[in-house]
Amino acid sequence: MNLERVLVRQAGVVTLAQVLACGLSADTVRRRVRAGAWRELHPCVYLVGGHRLTDEARVRAASLWAGAAGAAVTGTAAAFWHGMLDRVPATVELTLPRAMHRQPRPGVRLRRCDIPAADLVEYRGVTVSSPPLTALSTAIAVPRGSVFLDRALQRHVRFPAVYRSYCRAIGRQGSAAMHRMLVAAADRADSEAERLLVRLLRGAGIGGWVLGHPFGPYRIDLAFPAERVAIEVDGWAWHMDVERFRSDRRKGNALTRASWDLLRYPWHALDGEPDTCVAEIAETLEHARRRPA
Repeated sequence: MNLERVLVRQAGVVTLAQVLACGLSADTVRRRVRAGAWRELHPCVYLVGGHRLTDEARVRAASLWAGAAGAAVTGTAAAFWHGMLDRVPATVELTLPRAMHRQPRPGVRLRRCDIPAADLVEYRGVTVSSPPLTALSTAIAVPRGSVFLDRALQRHVRFPAVYRSYCRAIGRQGSAAMHRMLVAAADRADSEAERLLVRLLRGAGIGGWVLGHPFGPYRIDLAFPAERVAIEVDGWAWHMDVERFRSDRRKGNALTRASWDLLRYPWHALDGEPDTCVAEIAETLEHARRRPA
């Protein structure tokens, strides 16, 4: 084993076992750590002098410290590893088999769970949760998680694989939140988003609306006919095809030409910023009522 090649492959991070296999002694390692040339990141895991502690190095160090079969980088750190996020959070999440024992370490968050083999992959030398499980677990952990999941479904994973990972996760921590996210994502007719909008309007005491209001060759998702205010629910972008996109824009243009006020809300806005959406709807209705007939 060649130490330089290991360092290039592992972003400057190396384990004691790897160092010994390269022909250096444990005493040499200890002297270099004492001299400040090497930095011990975790027990028997070192950052060699001349290398920066990058996000990649932090993930690799945590993975090398875990070191056992079944242990994996998960959550947002796994999302970074798969290219779904640009940065690693301050804490790298590691999921360890229930039978494996490690003491907590600074910069590492430990979870204990036996992840099925189908939900683990080795990628660039690190064992991580699979892209489908990573997308789902990250979506329930980050702000505006539905936006993150929508983007992941467009670029990185397919819905059937995400759903299969969810089925294997039923009963584990977070599975209820995963279920809610998937129900919204799977709803191709956008009816989940429309139901959410209706609940928000009823909760705010706003009436006078009609679902599926006819308008020429189109139907408005939710309309206030008396005020000529139309609300279109966009649903999830990963469902959108070219023809639907064009049809939605043609309908929007026709509404504008007919002097309707048009508001568009994706599911993410209705779910993540409900008060803002309701306030904008109420303000638009009030303005429309003052409009000359």
